[in-house]
Amino acid sequence: MTELLLGIDIGTSSSKGVVSDSLGNVIASSSVEHELLLPSPGYAEHDPINTWWHDFRVIVDELVIRPSRKISAIAISGIGPCVLPTDQDGTPLRNAILYGIDTRAREEIKELTEKYGEANVLEKCGSPITTQAVGPKLLWIANNEPEIWQKTKRIFMAHTYLTFKLTGEYILDHHSASQSVPLYDIENFSWFRPWWEDIAPHIEMPELKWPGTIVGSVTKKAASETGLAEGTPVVTGTIDAWAEAVSVGAYNYGDTMLMYGTTMFITVGSKQLHRDTRLWNTVGTFDKSYSVACGMATGGAITGWLKNLTGATFDDLFQEASTCPPGSRGLIVLPYFEGERTPIFDPEARGLIVGLTLRHDRGALFRALLEAVAYGVRHNIETLKATGVEINRFVAVGGGARSSLWPQIVSDVGNFSQEIPQQVIGASYGDAFLAALGLGLADNKRPWNKTERIITPNESNTLIYNTLYDEYLKLYTATSSTMHKLASIQQNW
Repeated sequence: MTELLLGIDIGTSSSKGVVSDSLGNVIASSSVEHELLLPSPGYAEHDPINTWWHDFRVIVDELVIRPSRKISAIAISGIGPCVLPTDQDGTPLRNAILYGIDTRAREEIKELTEKYGEANVLEKCGSPITTQAVGPKLLWIANNEPEIWQKTKRIFMAHTYLTFKLTGEYILDHHSASQSVPLYDIENFSWFRPWWEDIAPHIEMPELKWPGTIVGSVTKKAASETGLAEGTPVVTGTIDAWAEAVSVGAYNYGDTMLMYGTTMFITVGSKQLHRDTRLWNTVGTFDKSYSVACGMATGGAITGWLKNLTGATFDDLFQEASTCPPGSRGLIVLPYFEGERTPIFDPEARGLIVGLTLRHDRGALFRALLEAVAYGVRHNIETLKATGVEINRFVAVGGGARSSLWPQIVSDVGNFSQEIPQQVIGASYGDAFLAALGLGLADNKRPWNKTERIITPNESNTLIYNTLYDEYLKLYTATSSTMHKLASIQQNW
């Protein structure tokens, strides 16, 4: 009988699920859209019960229960690093505070950086304290929601909360822990107790596990709530971007994943730490490996912004953009609509559209947004290379990778080739691989996903983009003070 693996990923704006066999053949897939809660400027949250647990149960019903499939193992990934405070029993005390797109803890970032010292944090954790970090989010709760803070006994991310709901096990994978700056010792692969006990002395440390290992099994209670078979093995997952990298086999040294999602995210497998305040150094997906990461605050989010603003379909917008020449007839966009993460780490940066005339149409503006993300990718890639990170290959994944136009623009701007794999489903497919790995049905030296096509840069387009990219880099420096003034005005919006 064929073994079936279930992978489920909780994303920023949707959750996805995949059932595959042990050879990586996709049997079925499902997707559920959900709401991103934005209660105040700079705040980004999810409801753990009505989003994470709800989506999980809907996907299980669609992929497992109604078709009556027998699942051999489950793995879950999700957005991160995020913070869900709970009591000792795992009952949520508030909505989850999301990853770097939530910028509320700016004062706490300054406080912790000054307290521990930027150089000390970089040495111990591999990355600076930024909006991506867990520590300042915890301190924000302590400073602003003391009643909740006093009751907080455990903290979860999306994938570990669902793992807890299924198994009762309180764990966190090493990779996600390494993004919990400044709580994790990146060289010793362990929690850094002095800073944990300083920031969150009354919160229990989750047990650390490596992705792809069995953490427990579906309990009787979880089986009754989901319909999954009691005793089904549950395998440790990880943060979504690294599950995406697993899905396309981009986790070896020099493998570079470009994730075309709501945000643009980049990971590179590395032999060693490359400490730099402009990047994130993290633990890799698998045992005692490393990864260097970059993340833009937007990506597909700004294309969705224009889609919603105009009422057009994505098909229409991509078609119109494809008829516009490279450079969008002299338009340049800074994609900082939600601030920016790497390499500038400026939560108060703001979006900018320069060069507009009455002759520009919707297609030109949409193409300029695609190009803006490509410029951001190039900025990050150049930063990676400047720190000595070795890059051997680029692999694309995510919904945007299905487009023929967007990856081509990124290759033209960056002057590099990209592999487009057969499956660009993303993290949920990587989760299915992790589930297979946990059962010994897969080997991380033999990825499932094969290359379908290779996109190569167009030299003439690259020459055009080289000139525009130089101007792109100048714009942030020239306008950042104005951005910050406007961001302060928007605090009360």
